[in-house]
Amino acid sequence: MAVTIGGCMKALLAGLAVCWVLVAHSALAQTPPDAAPIRLGLILDMSSVYADVTGAGSETAARMAVEDFGGEVLGRRIEVLVADHQNKPDIAGSVAAKWFDVEHVAALLDVAASSPALAAMAVAKARDKIIIMSGPGATSITNEACIPTSVHYTYNTYALAHTTGKAVIRQGGKSWFFLTADYTFGHQLAADTSAVVKAAGGQVLGQALAPIGTSDYSSFLLQAQQSKAQVVGFAVAGADLVNAVKQAAEFGLDQGGQKLTGLLVYINDIHGLGLQATQGMLLSSAFYWDRDDATRQWAKRFYGRLHKMPNMSQAGVYSSTLHYLQAVQAAGTTDSAAVMRAMRDTPVNDFFAHNGHIRADGLMVHDMYLFQVKTPAESKAPWDYYKLVATIPGDEAFQPLAESRCSLVGLK
Repeated sequence: MAVTIGGCMKALLAGLAVCWVLVAHSALAQTPPDAAPIRLGLILDMSSVYADVTGAGSETAARMAVEDFGGEVLGRRIEVLVADHQNKPDIAGSVAAKWFDVEHVAALLDVAASSPALAAMAVAKARDKIIIMSGPGATSITNEACIPTSVHYTYNTYALAHTTGKAVIRQGGKSWFFLTADYTFGHQLAADTSAVVKAAGGQVLGQALAPIGTSDYSSFLLQAQQSKAQVVGFAVAGADLVNAVKQAAEFGLDQGGQKLTGLLVYINDIHGLGLQATQGMLLSSAFYWDRDDATRQWAKRFYGRLHKMPNMSQAGVYSSTLHYLQAVQAAGTTDSAAVMRAMRDTPVNDFFAHNGHIRADGLMVHDMYLFQVKTPAESKAPWDYYKLVATIPGDEAFQPLAESRCSLVGLK
């Protein structure tokens, strides 16, 4: 039988093709099914009123934690996904659903702002996924809305009310008027602080509800001024707080004898307003960059990336991301139930918290701090803004577990 050169070439190519198919199938068979990256997500405010206090700073903190952990866990590379929810709960919920269903995200490391966070929690509950929150503050996260796979890590409105609120009352502020953000966070912060005021024998003389992102607070501030309340409590946050306090100064509320009190104040806000406008202000926080050597060391690294000091929510994102990854390593899996058990069983001991612990309702209990803003003369360097007034143990700062309205409390 005659054999042509062309026939030989066709046979050779056919054989190579079969060989490559066999090699490819063999490689696939040997590839572990869990070799895909472990994806972790953050749904933040990257462009609106909370962008400065969450945004790029929270993303940076999470990426720093992943890098410090070594960039992989259980032999799998760690990827961090970030999305902007634009302060819209429907966007937060849609992103969470897509990430869990399509992108195979293992957990959410933060969802900034309370209403978007509550929307993402509902999605996480339906899919049995872990969601950790350092940006939102609504106390309902660990009360009526609690789920088995959530952790409220950094602060909440109850702690703010029982730290800042009580301190202002002790200084003689017995009558209050609230300028309140007209959504979940603002309502709960004003309600929690009102309860503290009334329990101390004080009065709440009124409240003005301001939409998120308001640029003109004049009508709300006029109501506060006319109330004659000793204290004007700002239950707003981020850029809204900065705008409201600036306009309150223009209205002369402080010159008229009313005490301006920010109930959620970040160091970014003090930086934006300046010490001349904020000196003497009392505020509560879970973190201050200049508290000790460990906080200073981490903050210096953070500053090297963003040229601003970190706030408590951003420090909380770093700490909670490491805590989550350590739990995954200890559990040997990304399974939500196993990882949650490891997170609850392991105390949090790092620059952010000492002997912090996660309760049955998902609240991470840790010390809170009452600070007073320095005068311009007292500040010795940029970002040197706070002096410590008191350390409030976590069991005093946060709602007692016995008072929790979480359905999980008491379950085994």
